[in-house]
Amino acid sequence: MSGAYFSMRDIVKQYRMGDEVQTVLKYVNLDLEEGEFLSILGPSGSGKSTMMNIIGCLDTPTSGDYILRGRKIGEQDQHQLAQIRCHEIGFIFQSFQLLQRMDAMKNVELPLIYAGVPAKLRERRAKEMLERVGLHDKLHHFPNQLSGGQQQRVAIARALAGNPRLLLADEPTGALDQETGKQVLSLFREINSEGRTVIMITHDLNIANFARRIVHILDGVLREGGKRA
Repeated sequence: MSGAYFSMRDIVKQYRMGDEVQTVLKYVNLDLEEGEFLSILGPSGSGKSTMMNIIGCLDTPTSGDYILRGRKIGEQDQHQLAQIRCHEIGFIFQSFQLLQRMDAMKNVELPLIYAGVPAKLRERRAKEMLERVGLHDKLHHFPNQLSGGQQQRVAIARALAGNPRLLLADEPTGALDQETGKQVLSLFREINSEGRTVIMITHDLNIANFARRIVHILDGVLREGGKRA
C-alpha cells in the first residue's frame, strides 16, 4: 500500500421529492488506501450506486467531506470534477455502454479523444489495452459481433485506456454467465495486482468475495465487512 487514496467523513446524501426529503446515505465514513481492491456490497436500493457516484465525482454529497488524493471534492467546480473523471477514474458498467456503430478499437479510443490525445497515440494505446484484456484478435469487431464477456472486456480496456489510478465497476458481471463473470473478476484481480485501486459495487456476496476487502451498505448505513488475504 502506498498511502491514503481517499477519505469520506460523515457523508450524507439527500434528495428532495416534492415536500419530502429522502436520505440515501447516512453519515458514511470510509478510508481507502491506494492499491486496495474493495467491494461495496448491498441489495438494490441500499445506497451503493449513490455512493459510487460520489466516489466517481459524478455527484456530490449533501453534507460531509470527501477528500480524494488531498482534494476536497465539494470545493471543486464542474470543470475540475470533469478533469478528475477524465484523467483519474475509469468507469465500468453492467450494461457495457459500448457504442454499437464503433468497433472495439474506436470504443476504447473514446476517452482518449475527450482527453485530447493525438490519433497515433490513441490507436497505439487502444491496441495495447485490448491486447491486455485478451482481445488481440477482436480489434475491429463491432459490439454485436462479440459475446457478453468480450464486450465487458472492451469496456474494461476502455476504462484502462487513460491509465486511471482508480477503477470503479458497477455490477460488472451482472449481464454475464457465471463462468464468464469469474474470468472478468480474475482480470480485475490482475489489474489490482499491478497497483491500481479497484472498487466494485455488487449485490452478490460471491462476487464481493473476489475483492480483498468488503464493506456492507444497507439503508444508507455503511459498515466494515472485513479483509481477505
